[in-house]
Amino acid sequence: MHQDPFEWIDAQHRRRRRAGLVRTLRPRPADCPLLDLAGNDYLGLARHPEVTAAAADAARRWGAGATGSRLVTGTTELHARLEDRLRAFCGFEAALVFSCGYAANLAAVTALAGPGALIVSDAGNHASLIDGCRLSRARTAVVAHAAPDAVRAALAAHGGPALAVTDSVFSVDGDAAPLPALAAACRERGAALLVDDAHGLGVLGAGGRGAPYAAGLAGARDVVATVTLSKSLGSQGGAVLGPAKVIDQLVNAARTFIFDTGLAPAAAGAALAGLELLAGEPGRAARARTVAGELHERLTAAGLAAPRPSAAVVSVRAPSPEAAVRWAADCRGAGLAVGCFRPPSVPDGVSRLRLTARADLTEQQVERAVATVVGTAPLA
Repeated sequence: MHQDPFEWIDAQHRRRRRAGLVRTLRPRPADCPLLDLAGNDYLGLARHPEVTAAAADAARRWGAGATGSRLVTGTTELHARLEDRLRAFCGFEAALVFSCGYAANLAAVTALAGPGALIVSDAGNHASLIDGCRLSRARTAVVAHAAPDAVRAALAAHGGPALAVTDSVFSVDGDAAPLPALAAACRERGAALLVDDAHGLGVLGAGGRGAPYAAGLAGARDVVATVTLSKSLGSQGGAVLGPAKVIDQLVNAARTFIFDTGLAPAAAGAALAGLELLAGEPGRAARARTVAGELHERLTAAGLAAPRPSAAVVSVRAPSPEAAVRWAADCRGAGLAVGCFRPPSVPDGVSRLRLTARADLTEQQVERAVATVVGTAPLA
């Protein structure tokens, strides 16, 4: 009898189960009755009739798929319009759209860490930035979370070309990076700054133009931003924004652009429609921040541990991974969907529930969400 070549998987699964870290897929029905504070639809646009109509129209006009990589047949006029609208709205010189935000981050990090470069990465960065650092083969210095002085020290010790990478809003606790101070540290040493603004676009900055715009860094020659189209814009995909020569470098050197099928036309059409809605209704961004503040205030008033949110992510501490899983399940049983973050997704090892503040939540829905989370909270 041949030995099972995947027997090692069984041992890993047993270890995950003992640690309470097993993850499972849960298919979501189209008419899901749960109040959704788990997804990332910050502005409530994923089901907006103008967004879904734009997706359907794009699919009918250009087809269900892009048919090829962006450099072959995968760039439609719709992609070009979306890139031009994104760069203008966010205040950058140029933009390049990818099939997902993960691919955009991999592209930006790997293609911009030149020969002999140092990458300085925040300890709380998203997995896509971490993987970009690993794939770049550049030397990477992981520094303390949201610590400009640590970035400054790492750059000073290197003395050569360098790239600092950071989330604008960190997905675990919802806190914001000190972008002006980070930019100043980089400029002292002639380093570039790459900002993943996945959780900032549509929520921060004037009318939701993003964290780099709010920090006065949009359009700077030494700043590059990545964004996702799957959160505030209610679609799917990602983009890199920056100087025109940086975008040209990505077109010619980024493997996740050159060798990947282009973003589906339906997603491009939906993202463009979402962006137009955001531009026409800037109050959506402010409302998302207001809802986040209300959730935080009421949850902490009830005695729960929740860091003050900087954007739309509200994180609530749990006493253990097992308690976090039970807490999320109890919320679901009460009609509320919330996120559940456990190691290794949380770098500090502290499990959490994560609530998404949406601009379209009513006062009654906010009250219901708070009552559910508080009423199902585990004992410390």
